[in-house]
Parts: sequence; C-alpha cells; structure tokens
Amino acid sequence: MKARDNPFRTERVLRVRYRISGGEFGDLLDRLKLLGYRGAIVGPKGTGKTTLLEDLAGALAALGFNVVQVRLDDRTRSFPRGFLKRLFAELSERDVILFDGAEQMSWFEWRRFKLRSKRAGGLVITSHHRGKLPTIRECSTTPELLRDIIVELLGTEPATMAVTAGMLHGKHNGNLREALREMYDLAALTRE
Repeated sequence: MKARDNPFRTERVLRVRYRISGGEFGDLLDRLKLLGYRGAIVGPKGTGKTTLLEDLAGALAALGFNVVQVRLDDRTRSFPRGFLKRLFAELSERDVILFDGAEQMSWFEWRRFKLRSKRAGGLVITSHHRGKLPTIRECSTTPELLRDIIVELLGTEPATMAVTAGMLHGKHNGNLREALREMYDLAALTRE
C-alpha cells in the first residue's frame, strides 16, 4: 500500500480528536475557570493529553484569551536561551499559557516557571504525573477506545478488530499513538 493511501497516515490520525462529550468539555472549562484558568491534564504517554490541550486552545481563544503555546518533549527538554525571558516579559492577564510537556522540567525549573507565569491570565499544562497544578482531567485509554479510533480511520470494522485492538492496547501499555503507528505499519504491508 502506498503511504498516501494508508488509512493510518499521520494527517488522518491527527484529525482524530480527544473523545470527550460536550457536557464533559463544558465541565472541564467550568473547573478550569474556578481554578483561575490554572490546571493540569495528566496521564501516561499516548493517552490524548496533547490533543485535549489543542482542543482547549480553541475554546480558550473563543473566550477572548490570547493562547500562548509552548512545548517540551523527550527530544527538546529545555527552551532556547532567552525564550522564557521574552515570553514572561510580554505576558498579560489576557494570555493563557498552554504548556505541553511540563514533566520535562526539573523541580527548580518548574517552580520558577510557575512563579513567573503568574502575570498570565492562566496556565494549563500536560504532565505524566499529578502535583504540579490541580488536575482538571486525567487521561487514560481502553482497548474499546482504540478499536473505535481504528474503525473510524478504516471506515469499516473487520471481524477481528476487537481482538486486534485489545492486543495492540496491551502491547503498547495503553499508548494509542504507538498502537496507531503499528497499525500504519500493518496496513502498509497489505496490497490492493
């Protein structure tokens, strides 16, 4: 199968959004407001934290906030020299910082970041563990969720899909990103 025909290619997978009902999303926004727009989306790798944070960006922008997105990950564990100084110098109460990957910072770096971000109207982070800010959503996955996403991407449900989803979910310890990458590889092996 050619990459452009693979139902699990990146552009299609990125269109899959975090599964949360409208009521739950409204509750999440209400909780965030009660917390002064400061909270954490928590969960293991591949459970939808980044996707939910992206979806939250649109909702916060619709409320009139200027959304400032920053990110650290396994490959980029620190910000470029001078970046944070510029970021904090320009913040106002109309800004909400969405920080994906806060767990990459040391305890000292995090405390300093948190203190310096107080000028902003809000700070929402993703982290693998609780404790940096009040938790507004704990992300997790199930084999059924993986099956639903695979079926959505395929447009059909093969008879063995529940077994495949269960096996992949277990193999990748609930990391849907890795499970969908394996589905890409499996799909690439098929011929039309």
